[in-house]
Amino acid sequence: MIYTPCHQHYNLFPYTMAHTVCTVRCQKFLISRVGEDWIFLILLGLFMALVSWVVDFAIAICLQAQKWMYGGLESNVFLQYLAWVTYPVVLITFSAGFTQILAPQAVGSGIPEMKTILRGVVLKEYLTFKTFVAKVIGLTCALGSGMPLGKEGPFVHIASLCAALLSKFMSLFGGIYENESRNIEMLAAACAVGVGCCFAAPIGGVLFSIEVTSTFFAVRNYWRGFFAATFSAFIFRVLAVWNRDEETITALFKTRFRLDFPFDLQELPAFAVIGRLLYPALVTLLVSTLTFPPGFGQFMAGKLTQKESLVTLLDNRTWAKQGIAEGFDYIGNSQAWNHPQVNVFVTLVLFIVMKFWMSALATTIPVPCGAFMPVFVIGAAFGRLVGESMAAWFPDGIHSDGTIYPIVPGGYAVVGAAALSGAVTHTVSTAVIVFELTGQISHILPVMIAVILANAVAQSLQPSLYDSIIRIKKLPYLPELGWGHHEKYNICVEDIMIRDVMYITLNCCYRDLHDVLLTGHLKTLALLESKSMILLGSIERAQLQALLSLQLGRPRRLEYLRDRATAEKKRLSMVSHPGSEDGSQRVNQEVRFQVSTVLTNHTKLTIAEWEENQLDEQVNFDNCKIDPAPFQLVERTSLHKTHTIFSLLGLDHAYVTSIGRLIGVVSLKEREARIHSFNLILLFTEPRNMLCGDKQVLYLVSLLQGTVVIVITLRSLFIQRPGTCGVGTNRCCTSFPSFREQ
Repeated sequence: MIYTPCHQHYNLFPYTMAHTVCTVRCQKFLISRVGEDWIFLILLGLFMALVSWVVDFAIAICLQAQKWMYGGLESNVFLQYLAWVTYPVVLITFSAGFTQILAPQAVGSGIPEMKTILRGVVLKEYLTFKTFVAKVIGLTCALGSGMPLGKEGPFVHIASLCAALLSKFMSLFGGIYENESRNIEMLAAACAVGVGCCFAAPIGGVLFSIEVTSTFFAVRNYWRGFFAATFSAFIFRVLAVWNRDEETITALFKTRFRLDFPFDLQELPAFAVIGRLLYPALVTLLVSTLTFPPGFGQFMAGKLTQKESLVTLLDNRTWAKQGIAEGFDYIGNSQAWNHPQVNVFVTLVLFIVMKFWMSALATTIPVPCGAFMPVFVIGAAFGRLVGESMAAWFPDGIHSDGTIYPIVPGGYAVVGAAALSGAVTHTVSTAVIVFELTGQISHILPVMIAVILANAVAQSLQPSLYDSIIRIKKLPYLPELGWGHHEKYNICVEDIMIRDVMYITLNCCYRDLHDVLLTGHLKTLALLESKSMILLGSIERAQLQALLSLQLGRPRRLEYLRDRATAEKKRLSMVSHPGSEDGSQRVNQEVRFQVSTVLTNHTKLTIAEWEENQLDEQVNFDNCKIDPAPFQLVERTSLHKTHTIFSLLGLDHAYVTSIGRLIGVVSLKEREARIHSFNLILLFTEPRNMLCGDKQVLYLVSLLQGTVVIVITLRSLFIQRPGTCGVGTNRCCTSFPSFREQ
């Protein structure tokens, strides 16, 4: 048999088809696998570890360059001062200018914004590639300047940026990453990765991210955070070994406290004092330290970087005894704490005081920066001061069963660092971060005691650092309710809801849609039954705009003009004489001229009339996406339950109904620009008194154009019972959404 090319092609056809089918199946398999969570988390952890290592490497080079310039000008003190001051000024100025030009959203920590985003609020341009570039470069320059700034908060933001950008890329392989709730889950995991790759502390990173960003946390996201944070921390430390910064994988700030007897029971009161008095004492010191003149660098280890200061503060050797510097062999960076004219106590006190106000001032600079690390170092210095004092009071150590155990000031530094950072952030997970940073848990009991006590004091005084920033920036976030106050159960939704609700009815016309879209800025509008006012659902603003555009858009206008021109042409053609060829041509020319004249002179008038007719037509909702089950509350729902539901579900607004009838709405501010117009505060007070005994302003609530902001502060909570001071009375306000202060 003779095989022709056709026969060969025919015989190869089944093989080609099978190969094509196999290729398609392999592609589908890879696409489905690449779209899975664990691939996403591995990529996120790997990328963040690389970013963290590169940023640390660049920061180290910048700091070494400053020291190199300072050391090379030893012969001229003025040039040393000029180099020491000019170098950070240039870096900070570049960081501020670069960030402001490229992406102003990159300024600051980033944790308050992420807390707001995870709450369900959309902040524009906060998760874009421009913001990522500005954040990384700005943070590197800011920390490379040697200013007392941190990187934990910015790295939480950077990790979230990476997760958002990676989600957009992964959406090419699977549509699951286009889901909004899915992206929120990945952002929650990214917050843990940010802390994990920053300190190589995955466990503390997960717990810390949960505490500072979430009111309620979905347990199903636990494994995502642990998996990505652990992988990122592992790669981060492997890179340190690869670069020969470390001999093996170890803790970032390794300590060497004794394990057989880390502390004595008699030392626990001293540890408790650190947590009980640290936060309020440092706040009080702020006013007095502002009067101190600058130039105390030689008395406060000014030559050391933030990392070097922390390493020396965690040293387990005692620097001083009996309050004076003795023959302690200061080695390496520890020499910076030894001054010939003053003892170590004065050095530590000056370090705490100066670092406190300088850190507070530095965090206000409009550059990407964090506040966790400066607070951590200040707490370590305070703990070191207490530890050195204990060593001076007990020079022979603590006697226990005839055995003498010397005081370890480094252990007190660990406790102080955990206590102050926990108090400032209102978190307990800082204790776990400390254990992972130091690689030891020998002081687990005093650390936990100090952190819990510090939190108890701090939470009774004011909000956390990140909540305070949220309030300063006026971000749309729902504050927490007070603890243990039963009065919050007596306030109901009907007392705070907006009664003047914008809505559309099922039988409305397009003119109503036009008016609603012009007068309001809500993302969604309620759809009601015309007569009974029963809530049928909600429609997004974009859907209504699409309906209006479909009715009055350019295609409909052109269609109307074509129909009108055709009708006019037919009308004029009836005047012509069919038997005359010349007459027919003349009439056709006449028709073209008249039609052109009509379209030229009367187009605006006819279009206006046509629009009026179209606006009066009834809206057809058949092709519109309607949410048939918007979230609803009844009018007697308590404030506590409303707050819990909003926080748990991340609601933006909820409709208030009575037997299905819409009577109001409770909503959060949707746009940042509108928040700056808040007129806080509406006060609920006792009759005849602005103060209720020893209780002051106990409940603050602001309602303005669809916004509900709940703020509960100061000593205790007192809310008037219904009927004594409520909506519709002269004592508080007249009607919503606007209100009057008496």
